[in-house]
Amino acid sequence: MRISVMGGGPGGLYFATLWKQRHPDAQIDLFEQNPAGATWGFGVVFSEQALEFLRADDPDTVDAIAPRMQRWNNITLNLRGESIEIDGVGFSSIGRLDLLAILQQRVHAVGVTPRYQTPVQSIDELKGYDLIVAADGLNSLVRRAFEGDFGTSVSYSVNKFAWYGTPKRFETLSQTFVETGLGAFNAHHYRYAPDMSTFLVECDRETWRRYGFADKTVEESKAVCETVFASTLDGEPLVSNKSVWRNFPWIWNEHWSFKNMVLIGDALHSAHFSIGSGTRLAMEDGIALVKALETERDIPAALARYEAGRKPIVKKLVAAARASAAWYEQFPEHMKLGLMDFALSYITRSGRIDDARLRAMSPLFMARYEASQHAARASRGGGNRK
Repeated sequence: MRISVMGGGPGGLYFATLWKQRHPDAQIDLFEQNPAGATWGFGVVFSEQALEFLRADDPDTVDAIAPRMQRWNNITLNLRGESIEIDGVGFSSIGRLDLLAILQQRVHAVGVTPRYQTPVQSIDELKGYDLIVAADGLNSLVRRAFEGDFGTSVSYSVNKFAWYGTPKRFETLSQTFVETGLGAFNAHHYRYAPDMSTFLVECDRETWRRYGFADKTVEESKAVCETVFASTLDGEPLVSNKSVWRNFPWIWNEHWSFKNMVLIGDALHSAHFSIGSGTRLAMEDGIALVKALETERDIPAALARYEAGRKPIVKKLVAAARASAAWYEQFPEHMKLGLMDFALSYITRSGRIDDARLRAMSPLFMARYEASQHAARASRGGGNRK
């Protein structure tokens, strides 16, 4: 079987590696329009659950990336100069470029040579392939060429965000919420190397407008964000890498394949950065597609199996991501809550964690939360007795 893989990001590299490793005689051509060392953004995160899922199907890749990862077990929320830790929320992170380098080494090791700096201008250039795997991201050529057939829908979150890095080290995945005279900001920050962290800044559209970011250069915007988060950065600078202001794009396709073309990763679906699942989903799509192709004798049946088995799982994660994004679109209002109520609102925002699960997952936080509620009730009772 001749396979063309469009896109040299994590999803495309991962699928190509898995398939060639299991089918050494297969011909796989991987096309990537950018150089091998090009990427945008900084670090990516994996939950402990996501790593265990990958390990079950491909322990070699997890073993390759694990030594380069940073790990923590808590989330830290910072609001109005106060901090609260939510225990039991395990994550690992790695630099996006480091992850790509490891996946590139693995794809070479199994005998696939990616064609970097090789843009494909038209689907007609891919004639002769038995299967075309579109792992070419949010702006997928394959998807855009057949949007009606894939049943594509595209919409955007209203909040604005800019993705920076910083040499400031953060011990956990952290969220810092800051109120200014012109509006509220939030920063998602976590280390992905001993001396580097991701620092993603978010604000609502009105705050973005009042600050005049539409007319500011990347450097001018960065300087404003450094000022807003001066105490969080503790004197360290922000680092830019294509760090322009964006609206998060929601991509969904009702049909996952058309003819001999199939979508995976961001070409197929997007998940909001606040749940950190984009890279994980792309790699899991690759696993599911490999399994479906190995189970069915012909390609149409395999692609139907891939969609039928994987779609319900992805729908649940995307629904959680949308619920999380909706919470962030109202975060200035949530900031009016007391610290403990704010923290509970934050950790339950996706709808996947109820009180019972939270007690089992984060016993220290829940003990502190329930103690604060008991103290508040006692205070109100005392006030009434007067």
